[in-house]
Amino acid sequence: MLHRHPILGILTLAYLAFVGWVTLTPQPYDGRTASVLDRFLDFFARHDATDWITFDRVEAAANVVMFVPVGLFFVLLFGRRLWWVAVIAGAAFSIGIEFVQLEFLPTRVADVRDVITNTSGTVIGVLLGLMLSWPKARRIRREERLVAEAHRTRRLAS
Repeated sequence: MLHRHPILGILTLAYLAFVGWVTLTPQPYDGRTASVLDRFLDFFARHDATDWITFDRVEAAANVVMFVPVGLFFVLLFGRRLWWVAVIAGAAFSIGIEFVQLEFLPTRVADVRDVITNTSGTVIGVLLGLMLSWPKARRIRREERLVAEAHRTRRLAS
């Protein structure tokens, strides 16, 4: 797998390292200054049209978006036929992150909802990878059929 796609493998490992860094580093908070996100959420909370934008919803959306590339990279790395392995690998990666947060990072909060949103992002990435690779897979199948027909025709002619 990695020997067939070394650049894709390196990009996948780099992105997984980035996700690990984002999710497994402690979150410093001194309690005195509001973060940029806190200021945005306060702004949205003051307006009726946007008061539905809450921290929980932003966090859930961020989890989904962050794991879309995981699913995309995994399906491209494992191949279209093993799309289900990509989904399982993304879910296992998410479970691993939540386990490390639960057991070893007191400044982080492990949550089953994170596994669900992360896995949802992985599934979206897998579907995106399948859609993007579909034209090439179709062309390859058509070429394989033509080659097989040519071999059959040659065998019948001889």
